[in-house]
Amino acid sequence: MSATLSPTPRTTLNRAKERARTEREDLYGVLDAGLVCHLGVLVDGAPMVVPTGYGRLGDTLYLHGSTGARSLRSAHGTQVCVTVTHLDGIVLARSIFHHSVNYRSAVVYGTAAVVEDPDERLTALRALSEQLAPGQWDTVRQPTAKELAATVVLSLPLSEASVKIRQGPPKDDEADYALPHWAGVLPLTTVWGPPQPDPALPPGRPAPAHITDRA
Repeated sequence: MSATLSPTPRTTLNRAKERARTEREDLYGVLDAGLVCHLGVLVDGAPMVVPTGYGRLGDTLYLHGSTGARSLRSAHGTQVCVTVTHLDGIVLARSIFHHSVNYRSAVVYGTAAVVEDPDERLTALRALSEQLAPGQWDTVRQPTAKELAATVVLSLPLSEASVKIRQGPPKDDEADYALPHWAGVLPLTTVWGPPQPDPALPPGRPAPAHITDRA
């Protein structure tokens, strides 16, 4: 695909256009830094938005879940919307109107498809695992045929997407800069805590390096 995002009527920003990012690498950056996306799909004629895990390989986004999930069953062959958002801070202005948040977000539109090819299914599931827990796939038991049969995998091309990012301090009205109120940004960061072992583990079994290093 092109190194730049191709605007469509659905991905063209109508307000705060200065926050738009047009490079495909910006899209990858937002997606690759996330852990949970929200899938928007019509189910029995009504909108449903479901949080779920995902993984990216090249220009394809993969989602998965139970074969019993109505949202995933309804998504096959239909137009869906997937969003990923990172909240980086609260922007505190001198006026309530100009309060905001610093964030990075991606919105992806497209036609979802159930992945049927066995090799692609395993590749997609590995990508999903690596998105959530890098290094884990190669250190645990692989899915059985029964588990695979109970799992549905969706693919979504990254051909229609938009990226929006806000960074920096508040932007007040010029006259408000003389007001005596504090203004600035309250940053938000997410950190991993120390691994908490399953109580059923044998005593003294350490967590593997790919887990402890991340924490």
